[in-house]
Amino acid sequence: MDSNFTSRPQKLGAEKSNQQQKAKLVLHNDEINTFDYVMATLVEVCDHSMTQAEQCATITHYKGKCVVRTGLYAEMKELRYQLISRGLKASVDN
Repeated sequence: MDSNFTSRPQKLGAEKSNQQQKAKLVLHNDEINTFDYVMATLVEVCDHSMTQAEQCATITHYKGKCVVRTGLYAEMKELRYQLISRGLKASVDN
């Protein structure tokens, strides 16, 4: 499995230079979680409105992935961890 989907820590050397860079939090489709659960998680973790969460869940379902938030790399890594700990697939892209 791609290390971007696990909660294992990454190498520290690469992290330090990326901390202040902009990054994208990407939600990936899975066949496990319901739309309602994904939407509720996006509202809770990413501060989405219910409409925004529904749109992101729909895009993720049909396209396979969707950028659900952008911001500083360190912040997106933390949000990614929160999504993963709730059973969703997520990654952080630069």
